[in-house]
Amino acid sequence: MRIGIVYDLIRWEERALAEAAERLGHEVRLIQVTRDPLWLGYGNGLGDLDFVFQRCVSYYRAMASAMILEEEGVPVVNSYQVIAGTEDKLYTTLKLAKAGLPVPKTAVALSKEASLKAAEKLGYPLVVKPIYGSWGRMIARAMNEENLLEILEFREHMQSPHFKVHYLQEYVEKPGRDIRACYVWGEVPAAIYRVSERWKTNTALGAEAVAANLPDEIKELVRRAGDLVGGGVLGVDLVEKNGEPLILEINGIPQFKNVVRATGYDLAGKIIESTVSMFKR
Repeated sequence: MRIGIVYDLIRWEERALAEAAERLGHEVRLIQVTRDPLWLGYGNGLGDLDFVFQRCVSYYRAMASAMILEEEGVPVVNSYQVIAGTEDKLYTTLKLAKAGLPVPKTAVALSKEASLKAAEKLGYPLVVKPIYGSWGRMIARAMNEENLLEILEFREHMQSPHFKVHYLQEYVEKPGRDIRACYVWGEVPAAIYRVSERWKTNTALGAEAVAANLPDEIKELVRRAGDLVGGGVLGVDLVEKNGEPLILEINGIPQFKNVVRATGYDLAGKIIESTVSMFKR
């Protein structure tokens, strides 16, 4: 098949996907979206591709390029709709909770006063997150009301309007780790524990990646969550509360270098094979 890889910055994952596709006998085209303009309604010479992987680091570049390519008739993995939904923590948590999947107790407050009311029910400590973002950035833990007021004041004076939407979540005392599970078209082929003594267990913040052999009930939970947001290739993050899994968030353009390094699993090959199989149906 003819496979495109759309990117803005080339990383380990994009190289791994390209190498796996070529190894499996497919034609690969690398498409750096920052190099040339994307024309609206005139075509961009990509209509001969069977599908493209959307791998932009920038959310807005990913959204813009996915939208344009899909309107040209080029299938994008993941789709514009999946990326938009998973990037928005509010939307993702709302969908998961409505479907009855386990998530931490969460409230959204649109003012300082509403935030304090939510905190009364959530209790302290609690976590304040931006509704957009990744790698653990701009996530804060409020240990008491004074902390919360300081965090809210900081957020209220930031320029980006989405920081005025306060996503407040119960603080879960982790067992020194959380879980990153890889969802690939309805399967859960690999997972890691992200181990850290810090309360933020992102590998981007120094957590150690350790291979995880997840029980079937957690794999089923990951499958249900991935199916719910539209499927494709996803990273699903979970935390254990008193031994029970809760879904924290879903990543629509997941990095997987640490999963491969910790498990030795050929995840890039699995992604290529499964995606090709989906588009041959």
